[in-house]
This record gives sequence, C-alpha cells and structure tokens, in this order.
Amino acid sequence: MFPPTYIEGFHDPEAVKAMEYKELGKTGMFVSKLAFGSATLCALYNLNNEAEAIETVRQAIKQGVNYIDTAPWYGQGQSEAILGKALKGIPRKAYYISTKVGRYELDYDNMFNFTVEKTRQSFKKSLELLGLDYVDLIQIHDIDFAPTTDVIVTQTLPELSKYVADGKARHVGVTAYTLSALKECVEKSNIVATVLSYSRNTLIDDSLLEYIPFFKKHKIGLINAAALCMGLLTNNGPQSWHSASDETKKQCAKAAQYCKDRDVELSKLAIWHSMQCTDVDTNLVGIQNMKELQINLDVTLNGITEKEKAVLKEIKEKFLSTKNHHWEGKDVRMYKEGLKKK
Repeated sequence: MFPPTYIEGFHDPEAVKAMEYKELGKTGMFVSKLAFGSATLCALYNLNNEAEAIETVRQAIKQGVNYIDTAPWYGQGQSEAILGKALKGIPRKAYYISTKVGRYELDYDNMFNFTVEKTRQSFKKSLELLGLDYVDLIQIHDIDFAPTTDVIVTQTLPELSKYVADGKARHVGVTAYTLSALKECVEKSNIVATVLSYSRNTLIDDSLLEYIPFFKKHKIGLINAAALCMGLLTNNGPQSWHSASDETKKQCAKAAQYCKDRDVELSKLAIWHSMQCTDVDTNLVGIQNMKELQINLDVTLNGITEKEKAVLKEIKEKFLSTKNHHWEGKDVRMYKEGLKKK
C-alpha cells in the first residue's frame, strides 16, 4: 500500500512499495523508515558539490524517502537554501519537511535564542529559503540549551502553535540530546507532537530505549536521529569539532579501521543496528551525495550480509560498548563557559 505522499508518474512505484512507512505519533504523517537528514548539506560537513546534493535530495524523494529534516543552524541557512533549490518543481504533496527554531549562529552570543521575536523572524526566513508556504513540522532545536524548560513551555511553544493555527506548520516538535529534557517538555506541554533524539540509539549509546515507553504512552512521534553519532561511527571518522571524549573517539576509530581492513563500511553496520529498534517511527540519517543515499537505501531495504553481521559482532565485542560513551552536558557546559568569557 502506498503512503499519502505517493504520486503516480513521479515516484518509483517499486521503490516506494519496498519502503516501510509508519505514522509519526498521532500526526497522520506516514513517514519512511529512512528519513533524509540535511545537516550535511552545508560547510559544517564540508559540502563540496551542491549540484550533486540537490540531485540526491530529488532522487531520495523519488525513491520513497518522504521525510526531510533541516534547520537554520545547518550552515546558517545554507542547508535550507539548498533544499529550496532541490524542492523546486517537486510536487508539495510528495514529501514531509521539518525545520527548526532556537539555534542559529556560530558565536556564543547569538547561538541560541528561544524568544518569541527571534522565533517569528527565523521561521519567516526559513519559509523563504525553502520556498514553501508551510512546513509539516516545526521543531525547537536543542531545548537542553534553553535557560529553563519554562522558557520553552511558556514562550516558544505557544508561538509555534500560532503557526499551526495559521496553516504555516502542521505540527510542533522538540529536539534535544538530553532525553530527560524531552521528557520534561512533554510532561509540561500538550503542544508537543514529536520528539527528536539524536545519537541515543546507537552502537555506543542505547539510552533512548529506557524512554520509549513514556513517549509511546503519550502517543508522541519518535524521530531517531544520528545513528552514526554525527560521524563517529563511519570509516572516515568525525569532524574535528565533535564533543565525544578522546577515549570514545579512539575506540570508534579502532572499529572503523577494523571495518576498513575487511572492506566493510562501519556506517552501514551502525545504521542497520539502529534500525533494529522497531519502536521508533523513523530513522534520520545525514545524507550528502548519491553514494551515501544508495548505501542508506540498501541497508534500509536489504539489511546487511552475513559477513557484515559477523564484523558487527566482532567490533561490538572488541571495541564498542554502550556504557558511558555519551557526551551529555559537555556542549551545554562549553556554551555557558563561552558566554561567561564574553
């Protein structure tokens, strides 16, 4: 059965039939098992071929990947602008798209702003860059960096609910690395329809599993993002800015080398592992080019080989553990310390 986003003559029907779709909480949006993360469509992830990135987005949608995630923070508007180019000419019904508010500039003074005025200004700019009249989901970015949860609940969320009333957004969500922050926000507000958790259901951190029953009980859509731990679990390794400890980076690098020596892609193993959790509604993976799209589609639709399963078992036993490899609080501390130095 085809999802509501299917358009005859535009989509590849066989690819769409092969893809699994689930309702995102109680939103009525039936999202693909693999979602397109576009944080990688900017200089932050060394994007060097915009034309290929644009074609990759278009092909992903045609192949049945119907949920796209972006944010102003990703390249300070670069990701949204590239998506705006990619989505030109594509039927609006063919995809769901989400952007965010709250996280913006690289300097500490202007990095986070959860006020009503900034939220309004940012959302208007996002719609302009995307070339859209509305988004399917508007999320608050990294709520664990807000001064208090009450700022989110009493200022930002009510502002976003106005966009839903105005038809400029269909649903409202929140994102965070800190799972307890997501839980607290859901407990304090009835506006939240979805949560996005990143790097918390991976080969080195499975703490999301503890929180799933709570979100399911409240019928909250669950977006599982960053199975690759923002580059940690890839053969190429993370960007220099990554917040994981040196020990975690070292263990992941050993796992990557072990995979390379056996002609196996660590990212494929990491995505497959993360996708074994059937309680999440979609798996958001950063995709930058056609090669990455094909790897992600392959693992989503076909799984991994017996050889790859054996290598996965070996790297879990030799190098990787889910014990104490998170970096919770580190980025928040760095941000607060950076503000104090001003």
